[in-house]
Amino acid sequence: MRLAHNYWIYSVALAVVWAVVLVLSAAIGGEARLHKVLLVFAGFVIGWISTTIARYVYEPPRKWRQ
Repeated sequence: MRLAHNYWIYSVALAVVWAVVLVLSAAIGGEARLHKVLLVFAGFVIGWISTTIARYVYEPPRKWRQ
């Protein structure tokens, strides 16, 4: 399934970008900035997990299944 394959590639790319952001935040901004970025990251992870669950639980619209 091409769509699922692209979704996992996109997920891995996002993980790499977040890793870079977290490393740079720790190196440049210090502990206070890292804490703020970690809170944003935690919110992002919650949202990403919920959309991943929704992608597997709910089937796509009829026009996309044909």
